[in-house]
Amino acid sequence: MTMIPERKILTPRDLELFKESSAYADYIGFVERLNDAVINIRTRETVKESDLTKALVAMLKTLQHWVKEIPAVENAQSRFGNPAFRDFYDRVQENQDSLLTPLGLSQEEREEVGAYLMGSLGDRQRIDYGTGHEAAFMAFLLCLEKLGKLDHTDHPAMVLRIFYGYIDLMRQLQFTYWLEPAGSHGVWGLDDYHFLPFLFGSAQLRDHKYIRPKAIHDKELVEEYADDYMYLACIRFINGVKTESLRWHSPMLDDISGVKSWVKVNSGMIKMYKAEVLSKLPIMQHFLFGSLIAFQGESRPEDLQEAEEECGHVHAMGKEAPICCGIKIPSAIGASQAAGSGVSSGPRRIPFD
Repeated sequence: MTMIPERKILTPRDLELFKESSAYADYIGFVERLNDAVINIRTRETVKESDLTKALVAMLKTLQHWVKEIPAVENAQSRFGNPAFRDFYDRVQENQDSLLTPLGLSQEEREEVGAYLMGSLGDRQRIDYGTGHEAAFMAFLLCLEKLGKLDHTDHPAMVLRIFYGYIDLMRQLQFTYWLEPAGSHGVWGLDDYHFLPFLFGSAQLRDHKYIRPKAIHDKELVEEYADDYMYLACIRFINGVKTESLRWHSPMLDDISGVKSWVKVNSGMIKMYKAEVLSKLPIMQHFLFGSLIAFQGESRPEDLQEAEEECGHVHAMGKEAPICCGIKIPSAIGASQAAGSGVSSGPRRIPFD
């Protein structure tokens, strides 16, 4: 029996219970299987594409077309977070059923899976996006696998066609509507918005004979191989929206470039994802749970109402301040287009050994 997914992580205790749950094991196990599926496989390499894979790619292209049909509007109040994003979001929500119909889902299944699709596009109210929304897209794919619509033979295409198509869509949304970084990291992470392209991208490069982690500082090499390796595509993107050297504005990536092998980078990325995304309350408080990804913490249903704020977010209880709705961190995309610069500072270091 399917159900509409809801937030279940409201307290530090809920988060600790989640990390010990089958839902956590299912999710991180899924990410790790996808990671293993693209080891040493180039982005443009031919992989098996099932009918459902093609349907998902077509759905993402439809969303990209809608972005072009809904341009940014004049926004004198702020150069960040264009309100036209809400029109795009509303169109997707209104057409959610028809978007998911080609996937062969029942009405109840479309409602449950659709909640993760909507959650993967960013926050309608705050017009922002972060690693929590990225995780929602992974949950969307995990649900489809749990429903038997995708299987292990689809894993390479799930990363290189579907997920990469999703990243392409989100980059378009970020450029068009200047979505602000969300969550506890934002510009303090690997890039302003994403984590998983770096994880999967390091798997693609894991046994490469010539390209080493330090190669990210070679702009000519990055440009030459970016279309074949997701990690280098992310570096090319960052170079395009931020000024100065990676060593100055992306210290975490600079640190990682000093690791000797992609094997260690890849294993370190998995550790970092667990520590810096799945273990962070400001991010995971927005994760949704239903019948397909099931979890029940200690918070009561009435706690959801008590934690609801004017911003529309359910804030984790016991926090000193609602970090998710705290100080705005300007988008590097918006900053680079409006002022010709993008600035970030250093994140907490995670050892890659």
